[in-house]
Amino acid sequence: MREEDGEIIKDFMYVMRRAPHGTIYTYEGLEMVLISAAFDQDISIAFIDDGVYSLLKDQDTEDLQIKGFVKTFKALDGYDVEKLYVDRQSLEERGLSEDDLIVDVEVLESAEIGKLMAKQDVVIHN
Repeated sequence: MREEDGEIIKDFMYVMRRAPHGTIYTYEGLEMVLISAAFDQDISIAFIDDGVYSLLKDQDTEDLQIKGFVKTFKALDGYDVEKLYVDRQSLEERGLSEDDLIVDVEVLESAEIGKLMAKQDVVIHN
């Protein structure tokens, strides 16, 4: 936590662990990220396990009869949410690479993500 221009700024990390469809967790996590960013907090997001699917390009949700929201992750930059981290092992276990993702991310080892989590004021898991 730090003070900037008389305002308290906290470091928040949101951890996306679940696939984007089938539950509301990822959608609600994204909503929380946008709300936090609107209050000028320092936001980062870690995509781990099936959470890496949240960033997958060209998702088709028509058969699920739901509106897709994954493209909203592209809007994060406009909210100054630029710290997006993806667990390397999670990508590899799912046969994915950075090129399969809709946004630019920093791919890190699990231990590196753990170190980043330890530095946060708030860590929210979905």
